[in-house]
Amino acid sequence: MSVTTPLAGTRRLSRADIERYRRDGHLLVPSLASAEEAGSFAPVIADAAARHTQQVRPLAERDTYGKAFLQVMNLWREDGDVARFVLAERFASVAAQLLGVARVRVYHDQALFKEPGGGYTPWHQDAMYWPLDGHRCITMWMPLIDIVPQMGALTFATGSHADGPLSDVTISDASEAHFESVIAQRGFARAKPRPMRAGDATFHNGWTIHKAGGNDTDTLRAVMTVIYFADGLTVQEPANSAQANDLRTWLPGLRPGDLAAGPTNPALGHPG
Repeated sequence: MSVTTPLAGTRRLSRADIERYRRDGHLLVPSLASAEEAGSFAPVIADAAARHTQQVRPLAERDTYGKAFLQVMNLWREDGDVARFVLAERFASVAAQLLGVARVRVYHDQALFKEPGGGYTPWHQDAMYWPLDGHRCITMWMPLIDIVPQMGALTFATGSHADGPLSDVTISDASEAHFESVIAQRGFARAKPRPMRAGDATFHNGWTIHKAGGNDTDTLRAVMTVIYFADGLTVQEPANSAQANDLRTWLPGLRPGDLAAGPTNPALGHPG
C-alpha cells in the first residue's frame, strides 16, 4: 500500500490567525490538507499503526488511558509513506509561523485511533512529558476522516497555556480531576468541540490544557498528530520521570544542555 500524494506547498496564515493562536493557545486551520489528500493517507497510516500497535487487550480490560485511544508513535521512522505525511513542509510551515521561527524540528508523531465505544481522554498538558520548553512546542492534530464531537473531538481550556506547567500528573482520572479544579479556579473558557473535516487541523501550544470525549459512534476516529518544536531549543533537565523517559526515547543520546537536534528530529522550514 502506498500513496503518491505529495502534500506540496505551504500555507500562509493571516496575522489575525497567528495572534489568535498566541492569545488562545490553540487554532483551527481548515483544509490544511484536502479531503482527498487526507483520505489517501488514512489507510496507509491505519495499516502502519495496526502493524506496530502493542495494544491487544479488549476495551473492558484497559484502564482510562488505555480506553482513550490506540496510540502508536513515530510511525514515520517505520514507513516511508507515513514519513511523507509527517515531514510535509505544508504542515511544518504552519507550525513555524505560529511559533514565530524559520524552522521547526519533529519531536515525534502519534497515530491516535479512538475505537467505537472508546473512552474519554482526560484533561492534560502535553508538555508535561517533554524535556523541552513547552511554550516553544506545538502539536498538530489532524483527523483523517470527517469527525463529529461525539467521536471524541478536542476541547481546549482557552488561554491556559499562558500559565505554563500546572501539574506533573500523567494522563489519567487523576489529571482529569486536577485540571477540572484548575480550570474552574482560574476561569479558563472551554472551547467546545466542533465537527472537523478530513484534512482540517488544530494546532495547540505545549501547555494548553485539553481533552477529548469518548467515541459514542460506530466509526473509528482516525487522527494523526505531529509534535514540532522550534529549531534551536536546548534539552532541559527532566522535571519528572515521564520527561526522563521521553529524553531517552525521542532525543536519544542527548543530555540536558545539548542542542535538541538529534538524528530523529529532522528540521523543516518555511520560505521567508
